[in-house]
Amino acid sequence: MAAGYNTVSFGTGRKEFNPRKPRPGIEHYISEAGQGSLKMLGGAKNVDEGVVGNFMASRFVKQAHLGAFMPFVDEGLRHKPSHRVEGACASGGLALVAGLRSVLADSADVVLALGVEVQNSVKAIYGADILAGAGWFQERKDGHAYFFPGNFSDRAGAYFEKHGREKSRKAFAHWYKQAVENARLCSTAQEYHNTNPDLVSLALTPPNPKFFTEHLNVFDCSKVSDGASAIGILSEEGLKKAGIPRSEAVEVVGWNLSVDNITEKPKDLTKLETVATAAKKAMNMAGITIEDLATIELHDCFTIAAVMILEALGFADPGKGGDLIINGDTSRDGRIPVNTTGGLIGWGHPTGATGVHQAVTIWEQLTGKAGDSQISIPDNKQYALSINMGGDDKTVVAIVYKKT
Repeated sequence: MAAGYNTVSFGTGRKEFNPRKPRPGIEHYISEAGQGSLKMLGGAKNVDEGVVGNFMASRFVKQAHLGAFMPFVDEGLRHKPSHRVEGACASGGLALVAGLRSVLADSADVVLALGVEVQNSVKAIYGADILAGAGWFQERKDGHAYFFPGNFSDRAGAYFEKHGREKSRKAFAHWYKQAVENARLCSTAQEYHNTNPDLVSLALTPPNPKFFTEHLNVFDCSKVSDGASAIGILSEEGLKKAGIPRSEAVEVVGWNLSVDNITEKPKDLTKLETVATAAKKAMNMAGITIEDLATIELHDCFTIAAVMILEALGFADPGKGGDLIINGDTSRDGRIPVNTTGGLIGWGHPTGATGVHQAVTIWEQLTGKAGDSQISIPDNKQYALSINMGGDDKTVVAIVYKKT
């Protein structure tokens, strides 16, 4: 992968965001991200295929058929194959998988993979109804008004009961602090303008079930975001065609797509079994362990998800994931730097774009292109991992990348 580009993650928190003023449409984000990558790929002439990851544009902005926007990005993409893929919040990851499969099947040497979502088109309570489509919608009538915050609040409640509330809430607060501090180093992040001097105290605001959920407050949640990300997926021949040296690319050495039954509730609310399965298979394909990883981009749609993903990956025993965060092990200079541009809570969560954004962030880190967000990549740790989760642990894309 190479030639990654992110638009701004747009929404509340950005100084330029005003819900009463007209905002860019979905075609704006597709065009900006697509053109940003094409410039690095040497133009549309070098691209064989396009794929768009998107979750719910047909409801958020009443626009479907997104694959046909590729020629809108550039005239040179007219009549080239392109399609849209969907897997809830893992739609961006599925776009990457689709591109990988085309390259591995020798049907393309250069694929432009793009993820996009525009969600600030409706009020939050209506957006919750749309996003509930990432779960089994038959449960909507019995679920929380804010459906997915309710689901992960239930997970948090089960986690508190099993492992203790006080330390867990402290870990959630420190995750929020880490996410915002990392986002402050990335100019495209939604929390880039956040200057609050006491992030931990803010994040420790007691949850209020009368207005939101029983166990999570709004700072435990990723924000409603508009944005797009794009990256090139290339064969060795594709790198030559695009004029990109190997040192400017990252090698994909392992990946996995795992799916669970959307109609079934989790067997154990304190565990993410599909995440654990996908990550294990991807790392087995790559022939590595977690100790070989220099950085991770994980799907922190909620703070409790971050804690459970760290445990699912094997960095901590059950109930101990919060200790990693509190102790600074996941900070940018810690044992395993995680979400170096803020992740979903700090950078933002334009649902269909998130998986691609994770890949772009890792490409930037492993090639030294992360700017103010750059971390040190140790000589003995040349690998990175992304975890993109759709729904409540139902569709998971795990990808292992290697510095070339």
